[in-house]
Amino acid sequence: MIMPQNELPRHGGDLAAAERLYGRPEAPWLDLSTGINPRPYPLPPLPDRLWHRLPEAGEVAALLAAAARFFGVDAGAGVVAAPGTQALIQLLPRLRPPGRVAILAPTYDEHALAWTAAGHQVREIAHLDEFADADVVVVVNPNNPDGRRLSPSTLTALTRTLAARDGLVVVDEAFADAESQDSLAGSCGQPGLVVLRSFGKFFGLAGLRLGFAMAAPPLAASIVEALGPWSVSAPAIAVGTVALTDDAWGHATRLWLGEMARRLDSVLGQAGLDVIGGTVLFRLVRTPHAQPLYHALGRRGILVRAFTARTDRLRFGLPDSG
Repeated sequence: MIMPQNELPRHGGDLAAAERLYGRPEAPWLDLSTGINPRPYPLPPLPDRLWHRLPEAGEVAALLAAAARFFGVDAGAGVVAAPGTQALIQLLPRLRPPGRVAILAPTYDEHALAWTAAGHQVREIAHLDEFADADVVVVVNPNNPDGRRLSPSTLTALTRTLAARDGLVVVDEAFADAESQDSLAGSCGQPGLVVLRSFGKFFGLAGLRLGFAMAAPPLAASIVEALGPWSVSAPAIAVGTVALTDDAWGHATRLWLGEMARRLDSVLGQAGLDVIGGTVLFRLVRTPHAQPLYHALGRRGILVRAFTARTDRLRFGLPDSG
């Protein structure tokens, strides 16, 4: 069974579509199609009042302080909370006049879609030194789906170049929480740089819809203004503040994720699959049998991630086992 490439799901986690395709009920599925921690942060008890009123300024300030500490944000930078990183990906292109955008690819497709929809000229580049006369450069670091990593010094040098001509570097660090050694959060106070961080992936609470942008104060203020008031719900603020300050859980989770990624590599290798990259939240394999394997797993209730442009690749998220 070969699925037409334009019918592949754009994102992971769509169990209803998988159920329709394979005729299986949703409940028994093993969903390995996302890069979300399968052991989520335990939700704290929430007072009923959080559901009955708008968030207060003090609560937002506490969340932003917790995020700045967790991410190691430069003291001179601004931190902005948003209803998920996806909202920020779609908002940033609207804050600049139409221009030339270079995206280091292959990567998360939504970046190209968002900049194109906002009227920018988008081109995908295979190497960072191909950015040429771009006004904006977008980098996902570590990259989705291959885990490619660029050093902070490389991205800092790029930022200086772009900032000198009023350009912008967007660094999407959605998968950096478990492996933050290459993060630019500590440098995001410099002009010409915005760093995006996800909350839902590492903490396993994607449905909460919480993400952050970190940038120099003028750009951060523009993002806040564009989002408008009360862009993040009071329950999301409360859960985020508690989770981001729970250092013990974060440390234990990083160790567990690393061990689970090693176990998954072993299982994939024993199945004859070549692991060619990834992060501790997902692994990328290369096989000439990617499409048949994708469907064979689907018929058995195991959903993984296939790709339109790379028909020999599959991405496996972590199972909650061990």
